[in-house]
Amino acid sequence: MRADQSGLCRWLGYDFGMNERRHSWLLQAIVFVGGMSSIGIELSASRLIAPYFGDSTFIWANLIGLTMLYLAIGYRLGGRVADRRPDPGLLFTLTALAGLAVAMIPVISKPILRVSMSAFETVSIGAFYGSLLTVLLLFAVPMTLFGFVSPFVIRLLVDDVSSTGQTAGGVYSLGTIGSIAGSFLPVLVLIPLVGTARTFYILAGLLVGLSLIGIWSLRGARQAAPAVLLALLVGTMIAVLDDGTIKPPYRGELIYETESSYNYIQVLQEGDRTLLALNEGQAIHSIYDPTTLTTGGPWDYFTLGPLFAENYDQAAVRSALIVGLAGGTAARELAVAYPGIVIDGVEIDGTIADLGYEYFGLGDVPNLTTHIEDGRWYLERTDGRYDIIAVDAYHQPYIPFQLTTVEFFELVRDHLQPNGAAVINVGRTATDFRLIDVISSTMREVFPYVYAVDVERFHNTMLIGMMEPASIDAFRTHAAAAESGGLVEYIAGRALETGTIREGPAGGRVFTDDHAPIEFYTDLVILEAAREGD
Repeated sequence: MRADQSGLCRWLGYDFGMNERRHSWLLQAIVFVGGMSSIGIELSASRLIAPYFGDSTFIWANLIGLTMLYLAIGYRLGGRVADRRPDPGLLFTLTALAGLAVAMIPVISKPILRVSMSAFETVSIGAFYGSLLTVLLLFAVPMTLFGFVSPFVIRLLVDDVSSTGQTAGGVYSLGTIGSIAGSFLPVLVLIPLVGTARTFYILAGLLVGLSLIGIWSLRGARQAAPAVLLALLVGTMIAVLDDGTIKPPYRGELIYETESSYNYIQVLQEGDRTLLALNEGQAIHSIYDPTTLTTGGPWDYFTLGPLFAENYDQAAVRSALIVGLAGGTAARELAVAYPGIVIDGVEIDGTIADLGYEYFGLGDVPNLTTHIEDGRWYLERTDGRYDIIAVDAYHQPYIPFQLTTVEFFELVRDHLQPNGAAVINVGRTATDFRLIDVISSTMREVFPYVYAVDVERFHNTMLIGMMEPASIDAFRTHAAAAESGGLVEYIAGRALETGTIREGPAGGRVFTDDHAPIEFYTDLVILEAAREGD
């Protein structure tokens, strides 16, 4: 190993040729930044697509599969190009083009995403094909060029065939270290601080800036000038075309949008109602209407769980836990249905909780304590026992798998009062109840009494689990005897009139912590919804 190589180069095993030794730090840097950018952009791409198509397993399959395909093509082409023209200036030109292509992605993504969403919205599994087209158009060029980097640098650094393996190992080691940085930097730092679009710009800026330094160092200012002018032109286009918005409102008027560590969030205004939409916006997660309390949606039905108990006493319902507080729609209704009730609301996304207080009247809910953490982790730690435990935790379109298993429902059971009710909101289509069947069968492993209530205006079913004697006849009796004109009586009467109340199905698959394929079952429901045109 030559004495003038850097300590980092010696540790990584590089054996530089005479022509590349002077620019060795640039080659090292481009390997690291290229690895960081490829993974960082892949992760950021999921956040770019999520507001339009969500982040289901379909989307991730498209994103990961196509990224690997583009990189594989780049490795193949990059090796051939490097053998024919082993010129570091060419490499830096290609990485500069990759960076510029990355910088343009947030700008051109909006019209492409909107067109793909519109073009495929009436086609079966439209989100799958729409996101496929989007990723093909947006990421093919930069990801393929990223694949050029490793074989190109290896070709430049190999001076002696006897050290080829050592050199290749060093390149892949440094690229992998860059990929590790790219796995954490966007998710933990950049996206929460500056948003998805600026994350793309930062990663692109690092790559373009380093590439321009390489071109300037190798070719001089005169030959670097066209690349600098092109970079300035792209930067100007971005400044002019990027209006700072992420996507149009799903419905109504957009009054606020932001990105958190977990979600793309829209606050919408539709007449008197304020709505909370997350990610692709195909579901509303909270509704606030100062002129009325009920919504006709699943939030109303969390109040009904205790009515199935044979010895139900409305005045005895004194405590509730809501896993998935969101904007607090269910909390407001519980506070009115059971005056004086003490509510613990658990919400994993602190940004959503903050918006609940700002836009959704969450601060007006009496006796509410908000906890920013995972719902299951909260149950693992708390000593509290509740009359109602409501589970409404969707990372659209999925219920987190850890909230659907036998072990989770055992934990819920251990935190219920003797007559307490566990109530979980589960999605379906007009005809596809397979997810209802599997969650109900899982609950039946824990609760001897399980009931299903179909929601009036939404494609949701509320599953209620209880330990003490309960029945549908008891529900009817208690609904009729509820306080005249009260909220519980009103919602129960509406459920009896328009909904289907039945025993929860049994005999289906049972989810455990070891095996809970909630994504698979949910994806089947999504496919059925697309087929039905829901």
